[in-house]
Amino acid sequence: MFTGIITDIGNVRAIAADGDTRLEITTTFDTSAIAIGASICCSGACLTVIDKGSEWFAAMVSAETLSKTTLSDWQVGTPVNLERALRMGDELGGHIVSGHVDGVGTLDASETEGASTRMIFEAPSDLIRFIAPKGSITIDGVSLTVNDVTDNTFGINVIPHTQEATTLGALSVGGTVNLEIDMLARYVARLQDTST
Repeated sequence: MFTGIITDIGNVRAIAADGDTRLEITTTFDTSAIAIGASICCSGACLTVIDKGSEWFAAMVSAETLSKTTLSDWQVGTPVNLERALRMGDELGGHIVSGHVDGVGTLDASETEGASTRMIFEAPSDLIRFIAPKGSITIDGVSLTVNDVTDNTFGINVIPHTQEATTLGALSVGGTVNLEIDMLARYVARLQDTST
């Protein structure tokens, strides 16, 4: 489990086909404290550490993950939002995030609003019903509050700190992102579906 509070921006340093796809990602995390088998949220996708070295770790990515996320577009040098798994007693500053990407969204518009940036994303049609104003959503691993929702888009505001501390500050219109809907919304919708 994660919180959607990004604590490092790494970069893809190597990609190799080895049955599945092996990714190596740079990090400022103390990798000596990261166990093989540990989970790290990488731009919204929970990946398992299979190897590590000084200032990098490696993970294997299945064809299923590549087909459902933006990871298939990653290249050497791609920046990656990183968060280590939540530990008992850690502060829950964002919201509960599983690291299971529900779909890929696209940035439709971006404009300055005060010191913040207002971003409008298009979501897949099967996900938009789970997104509610003032609810939580995870975008590339970042916990954010939804401002408004239309037929197939939703808006958020990104404060300057988040722009600097995550990859969202460099996202251009047309760019794609990993989306994870709020876990509570998922289960409420499931209960409604089974009760009708």
